[in-house]
Amino acid sequence: MAILGAAAVPHPPIILPEVGKGEERKIQRTIDAYREAMRRLAELKPDTVILSSPHATMYADYFQVSPGYGAEGDFSAFRAPEVRVSVQYDKEFVELLEKNCRDALLAAGTLGERVPRLDHGTMIPIRFLQEFWSDFRLVRVGLSGMSPAEHYAFGECIARTAALLGRRAVYIASGDLSHKLKTDGPYGFAEEGPVFDKECTEALGCADFTRLLSIDSELAEGAAECGLRSFWIMAGALDRHAVKAELLSYEGTFGVGYGVVSFEPGGRDDGRNCGEQFEKQEKERLAKLRAAEDIYVKLARYSLETFVRTGEHAAFPDRLPDELTKRKAGVFVSLKKDGRLRGCIGTFLPREDSIAKEILRNAVSACSEDPRFSPVRKSELDSLVYSVDVLTEPELTDEDGLDVKRYGVIVEAEDGRRGLLLPDLAGIDTVEEQISIAAQKGNIRPDEKVRYWRFEVVRHR
Repeated sequence: MAILGAAAVPHPPIILPEVGKGEERKIQRTIDAYREAMRRLAELKPDTVILSSPHATMYADYFQVSPGYGAEGDFSAFRAPEVRVSVQYDKEFVELLEKNCRDALLAAGTLGERVPRLDHGTMIPIRFLQEFWSDFRLVRVGLSGMSPAEHYAFGECIARTAALLGRRAVYIASGDLSHKLKTDGPYGFAEEGPVFDKECTEALGCADFTRLLSIDSELAEGAAECGLRSFWIMAGALDRHAVKAELLSYEGTFGVGYGVVSFEPGGRDDGRNCGEQFEKQEKERLAKLRAAEDIYVKLARYSLETFVRTGEHAAFPDRLPDELTKRKAGVFVSLKKDGRLRGCIGTFLPREDSIAKEILRNAVSACSEDPRFSPVRKSELDSLVYSVDVLTEPELTDEDGLDVKRYGVIVEAEDGRRGLLLPDLAGIDTVEEQISIAAQKGNIRPDEKVRYWRFEVVRHR
């Protein structure tokens, strides 16, 4: 056995009496469950604790592992500078983990640490654990913007490293659940919040890691969670082992979900190859989506794949329907990978003489010219999910005429600078948010005089 025990825990600073100053008593069930989870890990007398934190250094395409011999931190940011936490790192473990990740072609290592000091997502679990056991070394890892499968694979590398070194190791997945559970909470309320927390705690509470990996990314984004990717890594560290899980507590007292789950690994169980099961499900899901694509999306895929594979623009296809060849409109082509945006480029007024040509052109732009992303690679083509939005002609309106679900918005400054945002986007719930993001995209300051244009879209998937 590589990983002897594990726990998924939250990291609210208010849980510490020096920070909460009495308010922590409102989440006493979380405190009691936290202590129980850490007591169970301490009973295993671990040599090494591996901890993933959403507040450690994070990159889109790389798992950062803290380097060096140790680190410390305090709670000055939460008005409690007297509360300090220090740890020694397991340098030998980190060095072998880097090698194992390289062998697995996984981008992970000690490069690029931005802040060496411990973050609160690390310090809070460690402080609770040190109440019961302190004779351990820490391996602190960050999350990434990569896929669920890659987070799971990183966890597998962690378990493999522990086994090769013969470490008595435990895993702590630090992460809060939804931050949008109450209208009077610090982040407001979103319908996705309680739905996500129910889905996530149920999956964790019965150690259904395939279900955990499959949680809808738009649900997670709308819920404003921070722990899911931490839990994915932990799941990978328990791959192919029987797991007994217990949900010790769940509270949303302050509008943020706090779940405490304890995991007791058992013997080897090759039927719990949850990462492989998830990847099989994903391939089947993507195949179904591709089979159901309409002619608009098929045209975008044809254009993009031709360009990525050959470097040439696709020839105009024969026998397209009149709705594509005899109409003009603005068109946006959006790409997603693993549920997250991978590129989006479009035109709110037509530049070509047909919708078909607009799609052909904007599909290439979406995969190669979106400044937020690197160009799409051939290896990614089978993982992309497309949508094509055909826009109505924009009409001048005021803020009262906007509807975040029905209308997209164009914010236009007096000098002609414009920012556009499509309607009905995950995580954007108010007109104010929609206007703000559109203005930012157009480099328009909040104090500038602007006009609003609205448009509707027909979305093809």
